[in-house]
Amino acid sequence: MSQLPDQRFWSGKRVFLTGHTGFKGTWARIWLSRLGAEVTGYALSPATTPTLHALAGTSGMAAETIADIRSGSALADALRVCDPDIILHMAAQSLVRRSYLEPVDTFDVNVMGTIRLLEAARPLEALKAILVVTTDKVYSNDESGRHFVETDRLGGHDPYSGSKAAAEIATATYRDSFFRPKGVHVGTARGGNVLGGGDFSEDRLVPDIVRAAIAGQILDIRNPLATRPWQHVLDCLNGYFLFCEALYNGTASVEALNFGPSPDEAQIPVGFVASSVQAAMGLGQTWQDTSAVDKPREMHALGLDPGEAYRCLSWRAKLSQTEAIDWAARWYDQWRRGEDALSLVAGQIDAFTKGS
Repeated sequence: MSQLPDQRFWSGKRVFLTGHTGFKGTWARIWLSRLGAEVTGYALSPATTPTLHALAGTSGMAAETIADIRSGSALADALRVCDPDIILHMAAQSLVRRSYLEPVDTFDVNVMGTIRLLEAARPLEALKAILVVTTDKVYSNDESGRHFVETDRLGGHDPYSGSKAAAEIATATYRDSFFRPKGVHVGTARGGNVLGGGDFSEDRLVPDIVRAAIAGQILDIRNPLATRPWQHVLDCLNGYFLFCEALYNGTASVEALNFGPSPDEAQIPVGFVASSVQAAMGLGQTWQDTSAVDKPREMHALGLDPGEAYRCLSWRAKLSQTEAIDWAARWYDQWRRGEDALSLVAGQIDAFTKGS
């Protein structure tokens, strides 16, 4: 069994959460609020319609600022008002294909946005921990199919991966130069491919399936044989929260951790995920393979070894990859049938924390 967040720890903690309007960010601020944390959000307005942020509402938040992560003055003002105990940095340009179209903006957001946040955080007195979320794609991937460990070489063949690897280096520099001397513990979290209800981002597998289903269209799948470390959003966030606790308490023995499914699980290809989600939503298989179409290069195989997270935090994925797929599909199916988005999120948080 995996460890779960300690409600006694989080109750009353002031948390500055960047990217709170995004898919993972919305799940994070709902769960943190339910744990008793005082969450201040900082992010841009969501880029799609609908969004989980809008569907779920913002009740339970202490405050939010809608602004760019690269705005140093807005960041400084929001941080000063929040006076956080913990910073959880999730704001990012997170789409691989967009990074090919907008490489400068991707590096600017993911690297300079992170640097501006860390710079704005330097004067804070109450701050004890910072967790910067990067990605499973920070590793220099040789397509060997092996599962990467935290000590593997960082790199990136596409602008998104490269920008996140650079953000890791920038975070380590600020940790060693400015935060460690002050006793502020700083870590980075490398999460696998996240599935879950309420993701309406462009150019992502499950949201694309849902949009195609609603529109009655056939879905194009770019790389149906590619494998990814699939995990449910709650498993990923559980790892982030446990890492934050350890950083705050000074018990984290490492400064970077992978969070993903067990390497013992069979690797699941994109096409299987698409078919499984469609089946769980009561749909026929309505996707087509477009892998022969000219497109930007994406890695065929990607896997993480999360063994260090188990050794350091007693964390492991509670849901298997097939369970994660099913939980995500059921969320979307119930939502499109008229159920309330916030209730669906809360229900899955309850089921997850009670071990159902």
